[in-house]
Amino acid sequence: MTDISKTYYVTTPIYYVNGDPHLGHVYSTVAADVIARYKRLAGYNVYFLTGTDEHGQKVAQTADAMGVTPQEVTDRFSQAFRDVLPKFHITNNDFIRTTDNRHKETCQYFWKKLEEAGAIYLDKYSGWYAVRDEAYYGEDELQDGPDPETKIAPSGAECKWVEEESYFFRLSDYQNKLLAYYQENPDFIGPKSSASEITSFVKAGLKDLSISRTTFNWGVPVPNNPDHVMYVWIDALTNYISALGYGSEDDELFQKFWPADVHIVGKEITRFHTVYWPAFLMAANIALPKKVFANGWWVVEGEKMSKSLGNVITPDSLLQSYGVDGTRYALLREMPFGNDGNFAHDNAVNRINGDLANGLGNLAQRSLSMIAKNAEGQIPLPSSFTEADRQLLNMAYDLPSQTEPFINAVQIHKYLEMVWSVINEANAYIDLQAPWKLKKENPERMQTVLYVLAEVIRCVAIMAQPIIPVGAGKILDQLVIGHEARVFENLDNEHALKPGIVLPAPQGVFPRLELNKDEAAA
Repeated sequence: MTDISKTYYVTTPIYYVNGDPHLGHVYSTVAADVIARYKRLAGYNVYFLTGTDEHGQKVAQTADAMGVTPQEVTDRFSQAFRDVLPKFHITNNDFIRTTDNRHKETCQYFWKKLEEAGAIYLDKYSGWYAVRDEAYYGEDELQDGPDPETKIAPSGAECKWVEEESYFFRLSDYQNKLLAYYQENPDFIGPKSSASEITSFVKAGLKDLSISRTTFNWGVPVPNNPDHVMYVWIDALTNYISALGYGSEDDELFQKFWPADVHIVGKEITRFHTVYWPAFLMAANIALPKKVFANGWWVVEGEKMSKSLGNVITPDSLLQSYGVDGTRYALLREMPFGNDGNFAHDNAVNRINGDLANGLGNLAQRSLSMIAKNAEGQIPLPSSFTEADRQLLNMAYDLPSQTEPFINAVQIHKYLEMVWSVINEANAYIDLQAPWKLKKENPERMQTVLYVLAEVIRCVAIMAQPIIPVGAGKILDQLVIGHEARVFENLDNEHALKPGIVLPAPQGVFPRLELNKDEAAA
């Protein structure tokens, strides 16, 4: 049962609309969805936000090149991101667009709060700016470019020298405050490598931040000075509170769910979320998010994804090759969340076949088939449990308490390892107990073994729902578990399977994959 007083707010990055969705976007969105689903099943009132970042010079340039308006560009690409969500069974509560009126109104309200706090002033800016990154870089961060007018940013983006009137945020005032916050909240930035990098960046000194532009007009106008539009990062970052109605007459969601429990971000935007965003919030006297966790980057078969190499993996190609559950599982089981990874087709197939088909799928199929044959297709009546029975059952019942710390730390791979360790133990238990032998030697004991297996399958299927919602749901259907009973608080002896329940004929859930390598790429 959901406890409305236990709230949880999780967000993805809002994705920039200068191209179609790919593997990396699916990865961070699925990760946030796993966390949201897990917390709902744990009884939390969850709000899960995703969306698109639609302003800035890149969008304006793309629109010019295509001969259309910036709004037409953003409408097309934003819809492409929205269309991905149901395909991967993403359970977001909201989809924010930075072109939404509600977002623009919050941005302007937020700007005024910063002005009232004395955190913004008007001056002139000159420095190196990367259109691709929508970011300014210091001279010490840059390498020489192909000509004297161009520098290369750490991201590889080209930077040009820019001089214009600009509003500035007094970021330099927040250096010590940020460092103190990091020290007092050591889990604020994850993974640890990102925390170390950000702390070093802030310790090196913060300069005031240019937060408006005058050379283009595709953005949120600055209040009382429409010649300026807001710098994309003050605009984009505000999405996390604009979606909750901050600054509006109806701010009930903001009051209920803020501060965010975790922002999932790409590591290339960690600085914006862990330096600029908390400084803005401090200035506006708004609580800071509890955690910002950066996911790593994927390469494909050892090479960086690029259109020229033809190795960009699209959402549709993932679904075609691996299915919904297979994609979700392979992406999040293969490497620790936060690390960089190599997406290799063979590895994905082996992981899906090994853990889903041969692991959970095989456990469910052979156990339920034995119940169909040897227990009249009903949940068997157990007799007294042995130590081995109790040990396996207790492992299954303990999964919620054992896995929640991993979810809270965004160590999704460890949550999966824990669930699959019980699945592996259950498969080993079948081989050790050999119910096919007990059928002749000790039929009563066989019934107990089959009951234990059905009960463990119930528990691991409930626990697996956040990662493989389709397959886990099918297994729970075969155990005749009602939807209201598929929650973590039911993983105990009190809610155990009742003997005598008639089960439908068992069916396989996870077919083995045999795919050609070429099918894994778009």
